[in-house]
Amino acid sequence: MILVALALACVASVPLAGGNLMRLLDLPLRFKWAALSALAIQVALTTLTTTEPSDLLKLAHFVSYLLAAACIVANRRITGLPILALGAALNLAVIAVNNGVMPASAQAMRLAGIAPAEHFANSAPLADPYLLALGDVIPIPGPWPLGNVMSIGDLLIFTGLLIVLHHACRKAPARPALAEQSSSRLHGVKR
Repeated sequence: MILVALALACVASVPLAGGNLMRLLDLPLRFKWAALSALAIQVALTTLTTTEPSDLLKLAHFVSYLLAAACIVANRRITGLPILALGAALNLAVIAVNNGVMPASAQAMRLAGIAPAEHFANSAPLADPYLLALGDVIPIPGPWPLGNVMSIGDLLIFTGLLIVLHHACRKAPARPALAEQSSSRLHGVKR
């Protein structure tokens, strides 16, 4: 839940900084379907699954990152997206080498007030994790549902998201009126 709250805070920061969220509609995003599919899979995995870990759930977790990666690659020229992409790539690498699960620090989970899940969790303590330092090791303490654990990749994803939002939504630079430009040219006035 804290990740959703952080994403909403990123969006809310745009108008507070003088930006216009409507400018997001002008952002030339390609492969939107891939990003929306990745988000839907992540939401389903974190809120709806109640079964024991299965290969299908682990595969779905991995596929969600591949879909997000396809969207990121297709839009790599958007300012801020390379930082977001680096975060997603770090998370994907850790999930890939840990059989579809993001390894979490048991200590970080305790500090965040999270009990280990009895069902499939996209982030969980593992017996012998690979690349744990890049896993969910940063505790975000708080009462449920705000307590969570995050990875370095997550921090980069939110940093990239902030940059994308603020760059895309910033105030358009003031342009001289067209009539003023034409008048200046007619009268030989240089600016």
